[in-house]
Amino acid sequence: MASQYDVIVVGSGPGGYVAAIRASQLGLKTAVIERESLGGICLNWGCIPTKALLKSAQVFEYIKHSADYGITVGDSSADFGAVIKRSRGVADAMSKGVQFLMKKNKIDVISGTGKVIPGKKVTVTDKDGKATDYEAKHIIVATGGRARALPSVPIDGQKVIEYRKAMTLEKRPDSMLVIGSGAIGVEFAYVYASMGTKVTIIEFMPSIVPVEDEDISKELAKQYKKLGVDIYTSSEVLKVDTSGNVCSILVKTPQGEKTFQADIVLSAAGVVANIENIGLEETGIKTDRGKIVTDDYYRTNIEGYYAIGDCTKGQALAHVASAEAIICVEKIAGLPHVEPLNYNNIPGCTYCTPEIASVGYTEKAAREAGYDIKVGKFPFSASGKAKASGTPEGFVKVIFDAKYGEWLGAHLIGNNVTEMIAEVVAARKLETTGHEILRTVHPHPTMSEAIKDATEAAYDEAIHL
Repeated sequence: MASQYDVIVVGSGPGGYVAAIRASQLGLKTAVIERESLGGICLNWGCIPTKALLKSAQVFEYIKHSADYGITVGDSSADFGAVIKRSRGVADAMSKGVQFLMKKNKIDVISGTGKVIPGKKVTVTDKDGKATDYEAKHIIVATGGRARALPSVPIDGQKVIEYRKAMTLEKRPDSMLVIGSGAIGVEFAYVYASMGTKVTIIEFMPSIVPVEDEDISKELAKQYKKLGVDIYTSSEVLKVDTSGNVCSILVKTPQGEKTFQADIVLSAAGVVANIENIGLEETGIKTDRGKIVTDDYYRTNIEGYYAIGDCTKGQALAHVASAEAIICVEKIAGLPHVEPLNYNNIPGCTYCTPEIASVGYTEKAAREAGYDIKVGKFPFSASGKAKASGTPEGFVKVIFDAKYGEWLGAHLIGNNVTEMIAEVVAARKLETTGHEILRTVHPHPTMSEAIKDATEAAYDEAIHL
């Protein structure tokens, strides 16, 4: 294996492995360094295995409500161990797929922990403690992130856990308290609640899924309460006592301090970048508020060193890391017309039930930005496809600039809406206006025609409301 490369990528998550493949496609001699499994957290412990867990939970929900579809099913139960095993199997298969892609693209995979050092070099320490230096003209840091640990809630891996442990519990707990209601928090809340665990969500902000439009937050809270999930917003966990058979959790709520009991506490209070002990200080690479500082093409302040993904300032999303990877590498390769990423046109997806998908401005943010707006909503209860599917919950909400028709944002909650949001992202990229969406024929009956229906509502042309 050569020790000199055109590009070395530190980390093989959705930013790292995509950067390596694109670099190889462009004729650059490339290596990727990974200390665990190819595919990083997303593929092995995040995006992919959680969706496998969610699918099992959804199937179980369908079985429990099969009578609603005219189908009688006998007694059923969730084999929690088998659900976990299936999830791990899906992740393992996908990791093997990345191994295949590395071989296909003639990328050297270096196993160990990478640390950047001055002189365009990376030191890799293997599992036996042996350190080897590798050189490259360009070094891309793609070390990702990890679960944020709260000072008041130390994670012990037994009673107080983070998402990795939540995916591998041997036994389903009877009760769980989830700290944080971002994507990780609400997705695991759905998985466990649907399988019979009593779930309580504690959220510091005034609403759950706080980055979403306020109408989305209210709808998800309504659906989760129907599922039996208790929700406390504007609340803070002060202390967790794990000395007893169950956890005793002291929470400050708007009504005063309250003590909760739960078998397991899941800390889902966000993600922090993995930038410690990777050589940034020694190399002179600037950081700010826990993130590596880069320009629009992911160049750090030190020539020849780059950073992409969760360790930089953009949204901590797999598809953002992949997009940044391609932009970074294409700029390195000298391709013409490399366009910086528009971070206001990044779709966000949460795969709970009902699903959430959004892009662009929320209604509140659009008004605060000074826009005169048109807002349209279309409930799935008026959608023939949604009613026929037995999933009439949720809606589509669209926001347009009243003056020019610019599509400012869209916010969806309902069945399979994560498959619908790409239409909005593409339309906004192409600077499509609301007037053009009104004249774009959508197939019937589909969930996606609700986007056109919501647009009609925004322009006072609603047919189906």
